[in-house]
Amino acid sequence: MLYQISHQTTYTYNQSVLLKPHILRLRPRCDYWQKLHNFSLLINPQPQGSSDFTDLDGNNLTKLWFSKPTEQLSLQILAEVETYQTNPFNYLLEPWATTLPLDYPSSLLQRLKPYLQSYSFVPDPLALELAQAISQEVQGNTIAFLSTLNQRIYEKCDYITREIGQPWQAGITWRKKQGSCRDLAILFMEVCRSIGLAARFVSGYQEGDPDQQERDLHAWAEVYLPGAGWRGFDPTHGLAVSDRHIPLAASALPNYTAPVSGSITPINSFSDRSVTSSMEAQILIQILTPL
Repeated sequence: MLYQISHQTTYTYNQSVLLKPHILRLRPRCDYWQKLHNFSLLINPQPQGSSDFTDLDGNNLTKLWFSKPTEQLSLQILAEVETYQTNPFNYLLEPWATTLPLDYPSSLLQRLKPYLQSYSFVPDPLALELAQAISQEVQGNTIAFLSTLNQRIYEKCDYITREIGQPWQAGITWRKKQGSCRDLAILFMEVCRSIGLAARFVSGYQEGDPDQQERDLHAWAEVYLPGAGWRGFDPTHGLAVSDRHIPLAASALPNYTAPVSGSITPINSFSDRSVTSSMEAQILIQILTPL
């Protein structure tokens, strides 16, 4: 599929502030799953400088720094992205990875440790209970486990909108049987990690209803499958990720996938007013050509 994306975010402050360095994670991936044909970034106020680099997870980052005070920060990206992977199950697992629990070779296990650590740093008993129940149900089959988990969360949990706030811990989402896309992604990750499947958090865009152009940022999970690499699962929609998703960034921790991160400081530090801000985002996705 060929997509044209316009993503504009505007931060408005109640007084003049100095913008400390900001990190942007808004450049779509360019790999064998998708190709970035065009990309532009418009920034107001104009930064004093910027630099592009790649982080430890291979994400494309832009760092901005500013020198003049402002009461507003506006960021807009325009991108044209072509996605290729129509069959998300086009792979052959390593023979030892077809059945749970996985016994990673020590060299691979060392590299996957960040993606096996619990989100709350303490194993979630509800996530483990769900993992064990599904594993028994599918007789330990790795792919059946992931597909069943994806569908179970989709069918049992209601989607809700939460515009701000950190993702809930897995147990909270499962008890409430509801959550935002980032909450459902964390739940999926935690269940996978509790049974020894390396998983990471992904932020990006999802096609959704083609007749509705306006979108929100979306979140899902990727699982590392030996013989197949990182493969995406979207429990919000109950889908294996294919050419209808456009990833921006992925990491073991959701904080490292935030599209914009940075801080501010007020110009008048003696003001009686504390700094408050509001954020408005508009995302438009257009299908250019059915491929």
